[in-house]
Amino acid sequence: MPLILNEEQEMLQDAATGFLSENAPVSAFRMVRDNKVADGFCRKLWTEMAEMGWAGIIVDEEHGGSGFGYVGAGVLAEQMGRNLTASPFFSTSVLGATAVQKYGTDKQKAQNLSKISSGESLFALAVDEGPRHNPGHIEFSAHPSGNGYVLSGNKTFVADGHVADKLIIAARTSGSEHDAEGITLFLVDAHAPEITREHTPMIDSRNAANISVDGLEVTGDDILGVVDGGFEALEAILSAGRAVLSAEMSGSAQQVFGTTTEYLKEREQFGQKIGSFQGLQHRAAHLATEIEMMRSAVLKSLQELDEDFEGAGMTCSMAKAKTGQVAQLATKEAIQMHGGIGVTDEYDVGLYFKRVHIAQQMFGDAGFHSDRWAKQSGY
Repeated sequence: MPLILNEEQEMLQDAATGFLSENAPVSAFRMVRDNKVADGFCRKLWTEMAEMGWAGIIVDEEHGGSGFGYVGAGVLAEQMGRNLTASPFFSTSVLGATAVQKYGTDKQKAQNLSKISSGESLFALAVDEGPRHNPGHIEFSAHPSGNGYVLSGNKTFVADGHVADKLIIAARTSGSEHDAEGITLFLVDAHAPEITREHTPMIDSRNAANISVDGLEVTGDDILGVVDGGFEALEAILSAGRAVLSAEMSGSAQQVFGTTTEYLKEREQFGQKIGSFQGLQHRAAHLATEIEMMRSAVLKSLQELDEDFEGAGMTCSMAKAKTGQVAQLATKEAIQMHGGIGVTDEYDVGLYFKRVHIAQQMFGDAGFHSDRWAKQSGY
């Protein structure tokens, strides 16, 4: 498939560009940050995004969604990355919608997908239990009890976990903590009294939560997918998240590169524009080629998710590794080329740097995904 957007996807891109630049520019993100909005985003903006069909971008039309698929989700995420738009889009419309639509029962789909599409219900995926991403290490326990299970354990850095109405929890129903087999996914009410959520603001001014569960009773109706066979489903959900998160970082890298090149054309030093200095021209040219390769990798991963959802994992890993490297390079180069002012709060460059720093670590940094490739190749 050609690495270009089709006509409908281009129309979606144009709509997203116009809406977000007008309603959710970087200045809007600054307002949320400076006012320390508890949710970490503007509820009114999220309602408007849902009315445009974005909350249900990957949800089938029969459940009130737009059915645009993962390329459509990536198109939106890229524009959000350009504007540093804060919203529950990633946690709810990508991770939550993917989990329910791909692995939920008919009853679970009927109960949840329409609420996702309307923006009524927020979701969060609870996977990691330590300081770094490691989905194969699950100690969170699910002990059999009667006709169901009792959940107990802790999860860390759950994106939007502090505001979620529903939690998707990866728990161990059998085996030891490092076994891929024996993991099961549960869809539970985040407001249950047995669940404690500790709000943890991040350096990028986004929000996450550390979650503790103590003796939460669930039934078979709360299981997503197959008992003891949830690891493959979890990896597929994470792959979708990695690809869309890569699209967001791609947008941030493109925006900060554009800002930097404009600065090079305007800033004068030693009586001439600094963009005329050959050393800076070489660095900018190198970054431009890296950004083009990054964009291709991201689009390829999104296309594969739409074509072969469960077989797209390694392509999504490749995109996440490449995007993490390039987006970090773009933001670091922006700070250096802006000089001392690049790290001041007055300029937006530092905000992009912080967001990229967190996003490239979420669900595995470049080292994590390079290691996956090496293992897949037999090294």
